[in-house]
Amino acid sequence: MQALILVGGEGTRLRPLTSTVPKPVVPLVDRPFIAYMLEWLKRHGVDDVIMSCGFLATSVRNVLGDGSAYGLRLRFVEEPEPLGTGGALKYAEQFLQDRFLMLNGDTLTDIDLTAQIRQHEESGATGTLALVPVSDPSSYGLVRLHDDHTVKGFLEKPSPDQIDTNLISAGAYVLERSVLDLIPAGQNVSIEREVWPRLVGNGLHGFVADAYWMDIGTPQRYLQGTFDILEGNVASAVQERMGTSFLAVSDQAETAGRVVPPAVIERGVKVAAGAHVGSLVVLADGVQVGANSSIERSVVLQGTEIGADCKLRECIIGAGVRIGDGCEISGGAVLGEGVTVGAGNVVSNGARIFPGVNLPDGALKF
Repeated sequence: MQALILVGGEGTRLRPLTSTVPKPVVPLVDRPFIAYMLEWLKRHGVDDVIMSCGFLATSVRNVLGDGSAYGLRLRFVEEPEPLGTGGALKYAEQFLQDRFLMLNGDTLTDIDLTAQIRQHEESGATGTLALVPVSDPSSYGLVRLHDDHTVKGFLEKPSPDQIDTNLISAGAYVLERSVLDLIPAGQNVSIEREVWPRLVGNGLHGFVADAYWMDIGTPQRYLQGTFDILEGNVASAVQERMGTSFLAVSDQAETAGRVVPPAVIERGVKVAAGAHVGSLVVLADGVQVGANSSIERSVVLQGTEIGADCKLRECIIGAGVRIGDGCEISGGAVLGEGVTVGAGNVVSNGARIFPGVNLPDGALKF
């Protein structure tokens, strides 16, 4: 089976993490984010993947290689300009077989693609959209189904009196090649707004999935996705590494302080005496945590140094950051790559500090 993954966006909602790193290869727990999708696809028989890239495409290719590390063939297509979801599909036409998967590269999920493909084949559909239920339908575009799972119609930003379903598109589609005939070449086309409506009543079906699904395109959702991986709420290879203890600590890490699961502590990490790490923490390669500091519900990326007596809660710290003694970072704050935070600073309330910024001692009490 073949899959096309759309990863052409700039990841603006996730900045400053994506200011220097393309979103598909932003680290998520212990691997590039897109690796979760490649491993998921492999589990469901996909052996040929085309990545439709745009922003920083060369960096994505350099990290992922030819796909052999994931047991599949990986090829790249670079859009000359943003073409929308339908335009990106059309641009990759020469690589696509008679039947293929099309996937939004922003999602973390464990939908049963095998069952979705089986339903598609048995129903003779032209396109089958994976659908997931949500608790608050008012925040999404909704998909209405007939009893036979054919798509009845779509509701964009419905008013409360219009809501009669809680199903939304999960960004995973099984498609026949004939769908490409509905898309003009070289134009910016939205497959959701311009192609799916034309297929209503003409072979468009929905597959209702009882599965984990999350768009991790914001810092808050990035953190929640991290926590869900650590707790095993979404099926992933990380579960095998952590085992029943929900703890993975590298043999090359030094932890004089306390580590509380679930947590992942990578090689070269040093946790000083009196420090407290966890629960729900990822410390990437080479992170150093000073004496009596505490880190909870946070991600700290490669090579960051955290001073003594610091408190980190609900935050994301980019690679190569320097945090001085006595700092408090919390409340969804995100520090970009290479930021320096002098001693005694308070960064909270969703503050985003972009790469290379240098905060002097006591400069910020936000």
